[in-house]
Amino acid sequence: MSAFLKEQPTAITEYDEQLVRRLIEKVTVYEDRFTVEFKSGVTVDLEG
Repeated sequence: MSAFLKEQPTAITEYDEQLVRRLIEKVTVYEDRFTVEFKSGVTVDLEG
């Protein structure tokens, strides 16, 4: 996934539906945080 992102010609500055559908498996929302699970198996917890 990081190799794919490094190949992108510019920084991502706006929402890209096609990119999101290619990279993200699911987003789980909890009361105090949410978890993003990428199709590569990597998960990221974000506190909000």
